[in-house]
Amino acid sequence: MSSPFPGMDPYLEHPDFWAEVHSRLIVAIANFLVPRIRPKYRVAMEKRIYEASETDGNNLLVVGIPGTTTNRQPTNQDFQKSNLAVASPPLQPVTVTLPMPRLIKQAYLEVQELATGQVVTAIEILSPVNKRVGEERAMYLKKRQRILGSLTHLVEIDLLRGWHPMPTLKNDIQTDYRILVSREAYRPQADLYGFNLPEPIPKFSLPLRAEDLEPVVDLQALLNKIYDQGGYDYVIDYSRQPVPPLSQQDSEWLSSSQIL
Repeated sequence: MSSPFPGMDPYLEHPDFWAEVHSRLIVAIANFLVPRIRPKYRVAMEKRIYEASETDGNNLLVVGIPGTTTNRQPTNQDFQKSNLAVASPPLQPVTVTLPMPRLIKQAYLEVQELATGQVVTAIEILSPVNKRVGEERAMYLKKRQRILGSLTHLVEIDLLRGWHPMPTLKNDIQTDYRILVSREAYRPQADLYGFNLPEPIPKFSLPLRAEDLEPVVDLQALLNKIYDQGGYDYVIDYSRQPVPPLSQQDSEWLSSSQIL
């Protein structure tokens, strides 16, 4: 069974589902591409590992401090008051939370030329860790800049409405979702497919070497397939609001469309 939505299903963006959807979509794209670009290319599934610390809302490391006390230095008058030894009450500890390191693993795809081992195309599916302001976003943007400054094509898929989209210059297009196809020969120009909740996910051609036929990736068909394989039709509670919540415009569209 396919999702009731014509394009991206916003309920798949829920934190309980997204990591699994991300993994399934990575595998689905790889399985789709391999028979269409072999034997010249291979599709490698790679993993990027972030080491981060627990942070507060301002992305600052926080160590709990057990209360606030003012320690007064003893004076001569204190010593003159009494020579008796007075037992201090035992200090009671309180439980605090320390910033602990955590490993974040994120999969991505590389289309590699088999004869040379060169990475021809990098395929990224964004996750919240890439879009939230903080250390991990900065790390991803550095990698993104390295790719954009190289001979490698970049395909960047953003199926998350929340947080901040990846930067582009002189472009104020506001859409729910985005697919960016950056061809090495045309930089700094790139093709941006922006689409909203009521719209189907657009197809795009995967850039390869200039002399090669580019396969057309139907992301909508792949997503519908993994929706069925994952059994999301009976896992998702469509009577609740999606997370993150819909905009007023999308909520009005959903109410009028009667797809749920």
